[in-house]
Amino acid sequence: MKKTPFRVAASGHVRRVFPLALLAFVALACGGPAKGPEGSRTPGEWRTFEGTLNATGNRQALRLGPDRFATIFSLSGSLLLVGERRLGQGFQCKMIGFNDNTKGIGGWSTWTDTGGDQVFSEIKGEPIGAGRRILGTIQGGTGRYAGITGEYEFVWKLVVGDESTDEATFQGRADGLRGRFRLIPPASSPPPKSSVAPEGGRDRS
Repeated sequence: MKKTPFRVAASGHVRRVFPLALLAFVALACGGPAKGPEGSRTPGEWRTFEGTLNATGNRQALRLGPDRFATIFSLSGSLLLVGERRLGQGFQCKMIGFNDNTKGIGGWSTWTDTGGDQVFSEIKGEPIGAGRRILGTIQGGTGRYAGITGEYEFVWKLVVGDESTDEATFQGRADGLRGRFRLIPPASSPPPKSSVAPEGGRDRS
């Protein structure tokens, strides 16, 4: 029975290719994993992020006439960010502030990641409601976010709650949150001076 020439050719091809493939594998292994955006980040560089916010909370209202009311509110929920150079991925978001239905809102927010590090910001914007725009100014943080500054904005896509009572719960969702930040770590303090006297300067009394 005649041998199939294809099998011989294929075997010879494998012998030639295998050493090249092995060398390529070794080169990749020695090179290590590719650096992510965190590793290639330049201090002070502006970076952008986008995300989705879902929150629930409660409010207390004070009626100031038939068409005006002031409200204090607190919200908590989840913030999910996307993108290669995002600030982080998942945060617990908390907001507290006041709302005047004729002037707008003012308040503060914290974002806490899974490691417990936080981002602090001040918020302001239009009165709470679907289609209303909110602006945030990032004013610092803790841990890996120490020295952070930036800004963000979002529009409430959905706000659900009972406005017929002075105290009620409500929930909101914003799909188009976007912003930018930069991180300038605070300068490290110089090490404290040693209080131990040098060998030649000891008190001999």
